[in-house]
Amino acid sequence: MQLPQHILVIRFSAMGDVAMTVPVIKKILEQNPQLMVTMVSNAFFQPLFQGIERCYFYPAYLKKQHKGPAGIFRLYKELKSATTFTAIADLHSVLRSSLLKIFFCLDGFTTATIEKGRKEKNALTRKENKIFKPLTTTHERYAQVFRQLGLFAEIKNQLPVFAAQTIPLSAVKFFEMGKKIIGIAPFAQYTEKMYPIEKMKAVVQQLTYGNNVVLLFGGGENESAILQQWEDDMTGVNNMAGKFSFAEELAIISNLTVMVSMDSANMHLAALFGTPVVSIWGATHPYAGFTAWAQLPQNIVQATLYCRPCSVFGNKPCYRGDHACMNMITQQIIVEKIANS
Repeated sequence: MQLPQHILVIRFSAMGDVAMTVPVIKKILEQNPQLMVTMVSNAFFQPLFQGIERCYFYPAYLKKQHKGPAGIFRLYKELKSATTFTAIADLHSVLRSSLLKIFFCLDGFTTATIEKGRKEKNALTRKENKIFKPLTTTHERYAQVFRQLGLFAEIKNQLPVFAAQTIPLSAVKFFEMGKKIIGIAPFAQYTEKMYPIEKMKAVVQQLTYGNNVVLLFGGGENESAILQQWEDDMTGVNNMAGKFSFAEELAIISNLTVMVSMDSANMHLAALFGTPVVSIWGATHPYAGFTAWAQLPQNIVQATLYCRPCSVFGNKPCYRGDHACMNMITQQIIVEKIANS
């Protein structure tokens, strides 16, 4: 097999899953010096790939000109005319990525697609006869796609992907000398993955009593409004939501002492820079393979409960009705993990 020289990598969403491609792509490029990669993804995610040598980014506008089958065909035509690829790596395996891949297949391109492990994930999350064991990580599943194309892909040496970036001038005031700068990202796409919001506010309140500065991260109007109220209610607490560009937020995250996150995107963003992450898990479980790059096991906060995990993505309502997986986690445990990180 002739080794590919330029791979088109497809992964459209979600932010955390796209962030998980970053360390793998960087490793692949380091280990295969003949290779170039073009990443096609949601345009918003472009800052994640800046600074990776021989990695180029092509923005997809899936709600505008690249929407629907006709839009995906338009994206295919644009990509084909932009440069010459020798192979296609589908790291998403959804309708849109499959359609884009098919267009390239019809032109005779070599392709490889992620194996998501749906059967074993179903066995891990089902109510009865649960098979509770660690599954292949998502990082490893991504690496397997590149191996299908004949490339060397070793990802065990999990060093930070990027060095800390320059703090934006408007955020420098938050980084007080001698203080622990703690990021708190209390939200997730699904409620079942969130530590109860009032309990998390109480955690933040406890942190204000120490030598800490707390920076709050979130997105959207509702989340921003909640975080702004926290800033208004507590000294030493600062709302970052909606006040910085995505690239600026990444720079801020890269300089944190520690990031506290649910099983959500901010966990993965912090990990890219080697920022220690305290992650809180409820309905989902690290065994499903979505832990952050180089996540330390001792910084994972979770309750031991027979029903966990009840879903891979946290998108199913708690069948017990009490959200015990999160409610069993005490505020003090989280505070202690932060203190020791």
